[in-house]
Amino acid sequence: MLRIIDARTGEPVVAAPVRRGLTRVEAHASGYGTGTLRVLLVADLVVRVLELGGTSVLPVLTGEREQAELRAAATTLGVRPFEDARDLSGGFGEAQAVHVAAEDGAETAAGEGVWVPVAAVRPDARAGAAPEPAALRLALLSHHHRAPATVDAAALDEAATTLARWRRAVAGWARSPSRPVPDDLRGQLRTAWEDDLDLPAVLRVLRSVEEAGPRLPDGARFETYAYADRLVGLELTRDVGAPA
Repeated sequence: MLRIIDARTGEPVVAAPVRRGLTRVEAHASGYGTGTLRVLLVADLVVRVLELGGTSVLPVLTGEREQAELRAAATTLGVRPFEDARDLSGGFGEAQAVHVAAEDGAETAAGEGVWVPVAAVRPDARAGAAPEPAALRLALLSHHHRAPATVDAAALDEAATTLARWRRAVAGWARSPSRPVPDDLRGQLRTAWEDDLDLPAVLRVLRSVEEAGPRLPDGARFETYAYADRLVGLELTRDVGAPA
């Protein structure tokens, strides 16, 4: 069950205590830059974690400026579509709401529900500078959403290198007989992403799997990365079946 630090109280709360019924996840993002794009990415992570836990979710985008550009960049980054808040004025009878906003807006926000703060991106620029959009996604995921994120050339190059290495490894592991995700690794992943969306901890689990050596069968490594990719959304299995 996802627990989040509410921006307004500083206290951990269950993001969606009602398991039955619809949860509205609202991203408050206006304007187009890596800072607002990060807000949408964090909202996408909230949606994914809730869905992995069996909660029905309605993702909504609230904002006025450069929405078409922001949506296009978010799609390129692997963020799944959000409904336009202006088209949902009547609501769908949501049982609860989770709001995701830049930290300076989330801390003073009014309204019911949990407010998730997203720290700034430094430097904040118009998206698209990464050699591959997934490298920008990985660079952002490498920082906790409450900590400023650095997406300079060095960070993007490091993310691109890691992404390429992981995809090659996953393609190689896929040639071995499948094995289930070990219970301890599944538990570590779920504990990390349900603990205030600790994506850096999720990535550390993936690095430990990469470095595990022969004590962990390749088939189990493949399934672990495929399972984690349901959250991180990095297309880690993309090269499976491609010529070596």
